[in-house]
Amino acid sequence: MTTTDFKLYCFAQSGNAYKVALMLNLCGAKWAPRFVDFFGGETRKPGYRAINEMGEVPVLEHGARRLSQSGAVLHYLADHFGRFGGGAEEERREILRWILWDNHKLTSYIATLRYMVHLAKTGEPQVHEFLRGRVKTSLGILDLHLQGRSFVISEKPTIADLSLCGYLYWPEEFGFSWSDYPRIGAWLDRIRALPGWVHPYELMPGHPLKR
Repeated sequence: MTTTDFKLYCFAQSGNAYKVALMLNLCGAKWAPRFVDFFGGETRKPGYRAINEMGEVPVLEHGARRLSQSGAVLHYLADHFGRFGGGAEEERREILRWILWDNHKLTSYIATLRYMVHLAKTGEPQVHEFLRGRVKTSLGILDLHLQGRSFVISEKPTIADLSLCGYLYWPEEFGFSWSDYPRIGAWLDRIRALPGWVHPYELMPGHPLKR
């Protein structure tokens, strides 16, 4: 019987959960997914709210610890494994800066747009266009930042990269093409080449279609 050190509450379509799942895989951790039936309403039920009062994924259990919010979990895992956390204080501040920007300006808009147009098929066209405009602006910022860089902070990947890429391996689902953002496309390929990389739909349970 295989023992695991970590349990990750997740589902395949969650880019935020993917950020943590990918970190665990890249670090060679012994971990097991615990499928969360988001589309069946599990996160709104009292049983799940007892696990995470915010009603969100991911949640990571490590021994007696239970952690939520992907950025906080990534920092915890970087400290635990001594990987992808950056070096000097200035570099660590830059990692935090980009994770905060990702959560507020990139992931938030992409996740909402994708949910409306691809998963729930809901929302008014003008709302979709507003979100597309915000996504376009944020992708432009990231693409320009990657000019002359292999990764977001330095020449080595950090948890900033793992946070920023969380929703970007399914561009067709929110209506964008990396041919319009070639530096992002090349950067995603570099992350894809890291030992342990797996596509989110294969790494986490619950997707109805097998890629």
